Amino acid sequence: MIGIITGLTLKQLVGQRRSVLVVLLAAIPVLVGLAVRLTQDGGDNPQEGVANVLLGGFVVQFVLPLTALIFGTAALGQEFEEGTSVYLLARPTPRWQIVAGKLLGAWIATSAVVVGSTVAASLVVLAGEDQLASIMGAFTLATIVGGLGYVSLFLCLSVATGRSLVIGMVYVFLWEATFTSFAPGTQYLSIREYTLSLAEALAGLPAGDFDAPLGTAPAIVLLTILIVGAITIAVRRLQRYQITSADS
Repeated sequence: MIGIITGLTLKQLVGQRRSVLVVLLAAIPVLVGLAVRLTQDGGDNPQEGVANVLLGGFVVQFVLPLTALIFGTAALGQEFEEGTSVYLLARPTPRWQIVAGKLLGAWIATSAVVVGSTVAASLVVLAGEDQLASIMGAFTLATIVGGLGYVSLFLCLSVATGRSLVIGMVYVFLWEATFTSFAPGTQYLSIREYTLSLAEALAGLPAGDFDAPLGTAPAIVLLTILIVGAITIAVRRLQRYQITSADS
């Protein structure tokens, strides 16, 4: 049943008009990378620029969270908005399977978009460079894992509140993009920082070329807690929704 829900969710997400916005968003790092490739000179350090600005900045800070926000909130949230959740919940399907199928669908869609953006941007700028494989591979794996964290959080929000998209945007633009840059300690509550820490650990770049503020061990532990906690809350909220619907 999880596979069926995942497939239906993917079809639902890809068929949305907002998917066009996601594709355009993912194309921005590629276009920026093309401009960099055409203007860089032999004295530049392309590895540092790609890791810190193109991938660490554009992809991890904007493409990843916004893509996950759009797909994560729509996977289940759209069912509630359109009233089709009644048909979904009326089936004798365990609620954890519904959450798992919706989560997998949103995660696969998010990963496809972000990985495509990461790989294309890396190839455009670093084609022929020694560090291409390590940087591209590190950020590809890191964004896939980080994407699971974002999607879990936003899917949980979509079950818990009807304002999940607004709350998600506040988290992405206000908390992660602003507070974590100025307030020490807030990095421990940022999925973006978890993702950057994983990328740093996997890339193996020289010290100074790319340094994430948060250590790898705390990032893995906190990201795991977030994913497990968000999924657990989503399942329990969906179970309560079933009870409320039956009573009404």
